[in-house]
Amino acid sequence: MAKVTIIGATGNVGSFAAHTISEIPHVTDMLLMGRPGREEFLEGCCRDMADSFAARGTQMRLAHSTRVADVEGSDVIICTSGMPRQVGQDRNDLAFENAKMVAETAEIVGERAPDALLFMVTNPVDVMTAVALKYSGLEPRQVFGLGTHLDSMRLKALIAEYFKVHVSEVHTRIIGEHGESMVPLWSATTIGGIQICNLPTFSGLPHREMMDTVRSSGQFIIKNKGATVYGPGEAIATLVRTILGDENRILTVSSYIRSEVNGIGDVCIGVPARINRKGVFPVPIKLADREVTGFAASVEKIRTITADVTEKLEQCR
Repeated sequence: MAKVTIIGATGNVGSFAAHTISEIPHVTDMLLMGRPGREEFLEGCCRDMADSFAARGTQMRLAHSTRVADVEGSDVIICTSGMPRQVGQDRNDLAFENAKMVAETAEIVGERAPDALLFMVTNPVDVMTAVALKYSGLEPRQVFGLGTHLDSMRLKALIAEYFKVHVSEVHTRIIGEHGESMVPLWSATTIGGIQICNLPTFSGLPHREMMDTVRSSGQFIIKNKGATVYGPGEAIATLVRTILGDENRILTVSSYIRSEVNGIGDVCIGVPARINRKGVFPVPIKLADREVTGFAASVEKIRTITADVTEKLEQCR
């Protein structure tokens, strides 16, 4: 049984993720955490969720706090707090301001919950995963980010719609940055176990248009409804369920890689990883030549931004 803490539970993604995670049978305790001054809102969230538990028949201990030190005893800590992305704003525009908050939070998590898994959702998620890893002092397997998991699901849905098959028949993934330089792995895409390139209609697949849709999905949703909520919330719950169920599923998340992907590494970025109760373990893979080029460029972009943010953090601390 497990305790899950959500830092940033007063935000759109955090509050919805809390409700989806509450449906996971392995979770017996949940701590909703917000910044000081949000105590009444957090109390209201807890009361509202408790009502839903009564209607659903869920038995769970629910608490709230504004002190990061209260993460003690957590099995999974999800960090969704930070400045939200605005219309027309790139995720990387948020890097330094969010990094200051993440570094401070990660240090406390490392001290108070050294055995926990720290799950980053705050954007830019690849950079924030690196910051959390550095300042928490936790092992690489313990710190990971949402990465390109949701992007992969978006592409999966588009492919299923194009081929008119159930979404469960499609297996695909996107690696690299959760952002403009993300790289689709067409070489690893299958439908019903068949390599997509072996299907006669593959030649007509609108690859570029599909990836344009995936890349712009977040911006489209923010423009039209103010924030992305349901997609990230369900994606977060899927990963928590995978961890607590010790499922050993391979999902694409932001994780520290040494040289697992075509010898490229030393960065936190979206890659396929085996996920279980002990943490996240990147899977060594080989890519097609075109994919290697794209991934190397994505890695260099994230490595540069991460180095810049880390240097600024060191100067101001």
